[in-house]
Amino acid sequence: MKLFSFTEDHKYILKIALPAIAGLSTQMVVSMVDTAMVGRLPDAKYYLAAMGIGVFATWAVVSFFSSLATGTHVVIARRYGEKNYEGCGKVLNTSLALSTMIGIVISSLVVVFADTIANFLAVDDKVAFYAGEYLHYRFLGIPFFLMTVSYRGFYFGIGKTKIFMFSGIIANFLNIIFNYIFIYGMFGIEGMGLAGAGLGSTLATVCDALFYFGVTILPSYRKSYKYFKNLRFVPEIAKSIIQISLPVSIQNVFILIGFLSFISITGLIGTLEQAASNVVFTALLISLMPCFGFGIAVQTLVGNNLGRGDTERARHYGFETSKLAALYTLIVGIVFLAAPRIVLILTTNDGNVIETAAPALRIAGFGQIFYSFGVVLANGLQAAGKTFFVMVAEVISNWLVFVPIAYLLGVVFKLGLIGAWLALPFYVILYAGIIYIKFKYGNWQTYKKV
Repeated sequence: MKLFSFTEDHKYILKIALPAIAGLSTQMVVSMVDTAMVGRLPDAKYYLAAMGIGVFATWAVVSFFSSLATGTHVVIARRYGEKNYEGCGKVLNTSLALSTMIGIVISSLVVVFADTIANFLAVDDKVAFYAGEYLHYRFLGIPFFLMTVSYRGFYFGIGKTKIFMFSGIIANFLNIIFNYIFIYGMFGIEGMGLAGAGLGSTLATVCDALFYFGVTILPSYRKSYKYFKNLRFVPEIAKSIIQISLPVSIQNVFILIGFLSFISITGLIGTLEQAASNVVFTALLISLMPCFGFGIAVQTLVGNNLGRGDTERARHYGFETSKLAALYTLIVGIVFLAAPRIVLILTTNDGNVIETAAPALRIAGFGQIFYSFGVVLANGLQAAGKTFFVMVAEVISNWLVFVPIAYLLGVVFKLGLIGAWLALPFYVILYAGIIYIKFKYGNWQTYKKV
């Protein structure tokens, strides 16, 4: 009896998923390269610990608003399934207006209070200083980042994930170049260390926004979706986007605050352990980014089929996409378990950090195998409008299981970094189980029009 057989549906899923995975993978490569660059600076453990805080703090803030991509994606996928192409253009315009206004406000606030945020999250003063510099420069680009979020949601919804792939390749290539210049110094520019990574990322984000705008003026898209003809903000569309996005926003913030809490817990164990956790999270992007790509595909496929009124087909695509994602994470998990040091040397050449991180990566490698089921089917539920349920499942699993167990095992029972990371399998297995039960037995296929 075959456990898995490759079908035409799987080919169709991959047609949508692979460009999204390629685009996300470029982000993974940039993250690993950035970590490798920073990991080769003098006093690398301080820079790596600060980078962990800076990156997670950035994600925690922008994730609340980057969920506009989910709301935009879901609404446009439904419109596209209904063959309401001009309606897709109206959604894009409204989403861009929302994201631009929000981006300006958030950027201004975080740039002003960057040092305060860093000092709150860091135990070590030196780590806090470096993290504050990173946040200051990184958040200058947030308005442009949120504009790209709206564009992504639009192209995901109409199934043109290749646009995102090209965007990722171009923007992230520029990110590596800019970061190298500003981290180490070139062309008469003095090296800025970790702050240079923040500035380089901001410049790359500006270029990314310009790329998306360039694509929208192409006749093939401009004439079909008529967004320039309907340049106005539609309150009803904004309400639909916000209703779908808000639970995802809250979920993202809780997830990332949970992981920030975890990073802080490892900081209580030691600065070396905190640096090791940062490189483990970077290595985990090898498995997580493609899972998010499958999640993008399932949102498009479920949303399009719900727009057509074919709920059974929507359910079918959810399960088939999760099978493909699980197969991938199984392969990656075996690599993490068998050769953790080979993976870790891609991010740092610090032998102490590598040896400290290797057991934690083995634990994470086992846990992430189960995560694929949860993240893909959760995206399917979000496409059906069940964003509140997904949020509750995540908050329960992360805040009430992951963080407390990590503190209990790592700090209270003094099991160190290994004890803290042992909390991860409890978290991902519980989350995947809740989502699977809802997708298989719940009433998510009865949806309201958005």
